[in-house]
Amino acid sequence: MSANNDWVDFRRDDETGIESVNAHFRGHAYDPHDHDELLVGVTQQGLQRFNCHRALHTSTPGRSILIEPGAVHDGHAPNEEGFTYTMLYLPQRWVAEMMQRRGLGDVSNIEGAFRHTLNDDALLASAIQQAWFSVHHSEGRLARDQSLDHLMTMLSRHLETKPNAQSGSAMQHMQLLRDYLHDFMAQDVGLDELSRLAGIDRFKLTRQFKQAFGQSPHAYLVRLRLRSARALLAQGIEPVQVAAQVGFADQSHLGRWFQRAYRMTPASYQRQCTNVLSSSLAAHR
Repeated sequence: MSANNDWVDFRRDDETGIESVNAHFRGHAYDPHDHDELLVGVTQQGLQRFNCHRALHTSTPGRSILIEPGAVHDGHAPNEEGFTYTMLYLPQRWVAEMMQRRGLGDVSNIEGAFRHTLNDDALLASAIQQAWFSVHHSEGRLARDQSLDHLMTMLSRHLETKPNAQSGSAMQHMQLLRDYLHDFMAQDVGLDELSRLAGIDRFKLTRQFKQAFGQSPHAYLVRLRLRSARALLAQGIEPVQVAAQVGFADQSHLGRWFQRAYRMTPASYQRQCTNVLSSSLAAHR
């Protein structure tokens, strides 16, 4: 708990890989970041304000928040009392399997898969909260499975498959650069290097990359490293090794970015994922 009484209660279900969060923030909550998972949550108290899909959203108690994988978002409280919310992080592979069972195909990778970022469907909000409670409080596999099945049924009403509008040589160049960043994430990649690869000047490159993916190449690389770091930490790999594997300068560099994006340290995240408290992790609380 921080000096301004912010708090984060985080847990992870090992069988499904679903993470559940209950948190409260006053003022600034977290910097722009994204996730590999689909995020579904409900505002419990206060005004929850955030940028997503190049628009400013304000959620009020009882409203559902729906955010796709890769959608960059931040968070802050516009009022002094802050806000409280619950959130489920649904892995893409798990969502794809659930959707395919319903004959909807794999919608988990589609940018803009949710029709609306904020939703006033009371049945959906109830389904999210029931599923969150069963996962977060470990009510047992049957309660978890049935509540999650109900959640996916409710969620399927708000999903749509959009055709990929990315086309043309410019987009092909940007996709090439994106793949390059994924392949060489751990290396110290420079803008001139990307410019040579794409065959365009660095200023045009940055502009086109932002148009394609909504963020600069550096911002994209940082988010990519953070998502990869979360996955490695959940596997129990030491934070110092994770920092080196994903391309942060050192463990402190990883820690600063991780704290800004997720409001917890890498060691704290790992402890709550694995429930293993080694002496090394304890040293970095």
